Amino acid sequence: MTVEKYLMAIDAGTGSVRVILFDTHGNEQHVSQSEWVHKEDSRYPGSMDFDVETNFKIITRLIKETLAKSNVNPKEIISISTTSMREAIVLYDENGKELWACANVDSRSDMEVNNLHKISESLEAEIYQLSGQTFSLGAIPRILWVKNNMPDIYEKVKYVTMLNDWITYRLTGVISVEPSNGCTSGIFDIKKRVWEPEIADKAGLRTDIYPIIHESGTVIGNLTKQMATLTGLNTQTLIVAGGGDAQLGCLGMGVIDEGDAAVLGGSFWQYEYTTRNVQLDDECKVRVNCHAVPDTWQYEAIAFFPGLVMRWFRDTFCELEKHIQIETGESIYSQMEKRAIDVPAGSYGMLSTFSDKMNYISWKHAAPGFLNFKLDTDKFNKATFYRAIMENAAFVTRGNIETVNSITGTSPDSIIFGGGASKSDLWCQILSDLLNKTVKVPVVRESTALGAAICAGVGAQVYDNFSDAISKVVKFEKTYHPIAENSSVYDHLYKKWEKVYSNQLRLADDGITEHMWIAPGL
Repeated sequence: MTVEKYLMAIDAGTGSVRVILFDTHGNEQHVSQSEWVHKEDSRYPGSMDFDVETNFKIITRLIKETLAKSNVNPKEIISISTTSMREAIVLYDENGKELWACANVDSRSDMEVNNLHKISESLEAEIYQLSGQTFSLGAIPRILWVKNNMPDIYEKVKYVTMLNDWITYRLTGVISVEPSNGCTSGIFDIKKRVWEPEIADKAGLRTDIYPIIHESGTVIGNLTKQMATLTGLNTQTLIVAGGGDAQLGCLGMGVIDEGDAAVLGGSFWQYEYTTRNVQLDDECKVRVNCHAVPDTWQYEAIAFFPGLVMRWFRDTFCELEKHIQIETGESIYSQMEKRAIDVPAGSYGMLSTFSDKMNYISWKHAAPGFLNFKLDTDKFNKATFYRAIMENAAFVTRGNIETVNSITGTSPDSIIFGGGASKSDLWCQILSDLLNKTVKVPVVRESTALGAAICAGVGAQVYDNFSDAISKVVKFEKTYHPIAENSSVYDHLYKKWEKVYSNQLRLADDGITEHMWIAPGL
């Protein structure tokens, strides 16, 4: 009798953390999940500290819960890998003690970005040409903030890692970084996939705090005895380098080959285009990241808040639907989708402006709004507004794809759509219609954890390589084809949306309205 083996993924997101157990065929066996909160330090507006001790207790509790509820023998869990929100960083002293950590939503470093611009107006663009990153999300301003505001801590810093690397460190005692998330620090040579001390030096940071790099899928070590005692896991279990959430999400959808493209639809929407021959954008409009697969990169364009906007709409306007959900068990989203599907493509000409196309070097968004609706309750009701929000997400995605196309000189034939938004049949069809492309949806929608499990399996030699793993565990459930009539409507409306958004952004830039979001230092 063959004994089933298992792979564990630890997925540390912005708002919650999950421990997921997979079998080696890619089937999810058990999920334990908990929300966590990143607290603002009242002394520092915009700060969002990451509490390493409290949050690691949550992770260990979820591991124990997973073992207890799955009834899996810890000896059968052959390997573990980790994934996390990108951009979150942890600083350590020479003994490996965590000195300071922040979540990816930390925005305390406006002054540091302003000071960087004072060094040279071209500095950000120069760093982008090496790293594929700007100051909008990277670690440089945040570490400079520590240098300026906590000099005693800064002097003690021996290492910096990303959040998924921190979890790996806690499990193995080995401090290391992998490229797919490490590159989002902005201190990497993106093409060589290594730390670039020249960038740190240009920005006024120390050049000696950057640990060893291991590619995703590399065995870092075995679980320590201390962690085995704490969690109930086995010391024979291998701990394998994982990666950033978006890149592992692509891995979990099979998006690893030249020209493969994906949209990950969550709180943010990320468009990822895969290449083996990376070229930096002269205009610095989109991000360039190392993929979790060696010698592979991705152009990334991010849409702000589609999932959060939908949650806002739900919590603000759907009190009746909430009551029905309590009474019947049918989710608010399901109720609204049934109504929104009867609204014609284009929402009767109404436009929603919640997110602009990505412009990484000067990243800002206009005040959110709905425009061009009439006082006609038959046409412009709650379902129409709901659909307009869906269409806005697809408009932004189209703009982002066109921006990347202009850099690569290519365009993907189809899009893989994952994340929570891909659970909506209507949203999938809107995306297909508006992009005028085939959209495919994988069986495992929350693909980031599956990507981590694939890393774990590659490290443990369950799979020969990433391609072998994908052939065995990634499956597709649905395919959506564009409806020509709808695509024609959207082509016309998209041109209007571009002009409307441009004017809306100008109003915010002039101080007449307020930006929905604006990068530090702008």
